[in-house]
Amino acid sequence: MASLPPADPTCPRVKNVLLLDSEGRRIAVKYFCKDWPTINAQTKYEKSVFTKTSRSNARGEAEITMFDNVIVVYKFVSDLNFYVTGAADENELILNSILTAFFESVQLLLRNNVEKKTVLENLDLVLLALDEIVADGGVPLETEPQVVAARASMRGAGEDIPLAEQTFSQALATAKEQLAKSLRA
Repeated sequence: MASLPPADPTCPRVKNVLLLDSEGRRIAVKYFCKDWPTINAQTKYEKSVFTKTSRSNARGEAEITMFDNVIVVYKFVSDLNFYVTGAADENELILNSILTAFFESVQLLLRNNVEKKTVLENLDLVLLALDEIVADGGVPLETEPQVVAARASMRGAGEDIPLAEQTFSQALATAKEQLAKSLRA
């Protein structure tokens, strides 16, 4: 396995992106550093971040806090908690733009139905969006939600993807759109 490139002080880095439910259990997470080398360490960290932030009211705007020498930017929506973390010297505005891109991309992909059940039903799209936003080394790639959503749903690569090559959620969305068109006609 290739090692990560050395840290570049001019390039922002994300430590992890977490999507937890309203009880602090993981739904979709991605770690970009070796600060939490095991699943057990990651789960413990996720619980502690959730416990630290769960009393705040981060429903409207994102909140920022420092926890265990890590900057945590977070936002709560419905029964979901979105988190992006970075090193203590990382730029909070960049971390916030990554959080906003992740949340708004998920919102676009799920057609404003951002809740645990819908996320679990469309987990493939959520994970693809996350991959489009942050590269494996923790380097931000894209923060424009429309671009991320288009790439994750493959809408930009040709609208007429054969049904056999679509994910289940894409096929269901296509079927819904075709049904709606036929009902309007």
